[in-house]
Amino acid sequence: MNKYSIEASGLRKSFGHQTVLNGLNLAVPKGSIFALLGPNGAGKTTLIHILSTLIKPDGGHAWIEGHDVAAAKDEVQRSISLTGQFAAVDEVLTGRENLMMMCRLSGLTRKESRSRTEELLKRFELEAAADKRVKTYSGGMRRRLDLAVSLTVPRPVLFLDEPTTGLDTVSRRSLWDIILRLKQQGITVFLTTQYLEEADQLADEIAVLNGGRIVAAGTAEELKARVGGEVIELRNNADEVIRSMPTDGSVQDVRRLLNELAQQCPPDARIVIRKPSMDDVFLALTAEQHPYQEVSYA
Repeated sequence: MNKYSIEASGLRKSFGHQTVLNGLNLAVPKGSIFALLGPNGAGKTTLIHILSTLIKPDGGHAWIEGHDVAAAKDEVQRSISLTGQFAAVDEVLTGRENLMMMCRLSGLTRKESRSRTEELLKRFELEAAADKRVKTYSGGMRRRLDLAVSLTVPRPVLFLDEPTTGLDTVSRRSLWDIILRLKQQGITVFLTTQYLEEADQLADEIAVLNGGRIVAAGTAEELKARVGGEVIELRNNADEVIRSMPTDGSVQDVRRLLNELAQQCPPDARIVIRKPSMDDVFLALTAEQHPYQEVSYA
């Protein structure tokens, strides 16, 4: 039995003269949460569109639950759910009506649709607002409804393209809890995000997309270890970071960096030593001056 829900080998995609994906390789284990990071325009949404059969690659192959995305589109579409960057629900209808409509369009009977709708309203904490028009919903409620709509018929793979963009902190964390519960149900979750903390908190594995390829992949801790043992920051009296420098944590390296910083310290500056964050990882791995090699999957 294949242990991967999502696989890609040598994927290529260009738009005009712009190469977006350049021989990308990928493997996502079943039942895991996989986060894809990358700068704007790196090709994250393009990759999701290829994996969900919305566009064709120019080269290479990809499989969802063992089904080739090009040769077995129907099987792939029956294996996936997709929630894009923007809520795709009807604002004129109520939350209950949106769910009922999607259940019926998915082939459920009227009785099955009513049962499934009530189940989803409860799971996504929308019961109190079920009969209100969606145009009155908050951003967090719309995203929860959008996610509920995408799950009217259970699928083994869920794609989430920047699911919490624009949400406040409370709504974002509420959606995190829902995503973690989906994993507990055995669903493979593939998400792109612009919030590095989100990847750190949710993902079993994180991959960084840059230059059309996966340049680093691993757990959050494994990626942080690539940056160095600690990060030394020079801060002013307003607690603003003037300079940040990674270190391997050795006495010699820390002494060297402190001596270097001492030569440029303002009178009111102070030194802070901290563990690396996902921000440090992202900046290091997407900087043009770092020629990282593509990650290979066994």
